[in-house]
Amino acid sequence: MLPSIGITELVVLGVVAVLLFGKRLPEVARNVGKGYGELRKGLTELQSTINTEVDSPRSSASDKRRLSGPAPDDLDEPTAPSLPPPPEE
Repeated sequence: MLPSIGITELVVLGVVAVLLFGKRLPEVARNVGKGYGELRKGLTELQSTINTEVDSPRSSASDKRRLSGPAPDDLDEPTAPSLPPPPEE
């Protein structure tokens, strides 16, 4: 189980943040918030894509045959081109 963060830890983190970033702290916090929002949005899109793929019905064998073209029995027998024999030296 993860330990919870108390008031003391939050105050120490705040002091360290002010010492490190100073006047830029609001800009840094804004950028971190935007990055977190983009991360959540990307994860949500990924999850919805995965759910769509999982929930979509699997294509049956007849669908695969229809999409891949005629069955091998429906095709003419392949033939090799007739070429003259190579000249003898």
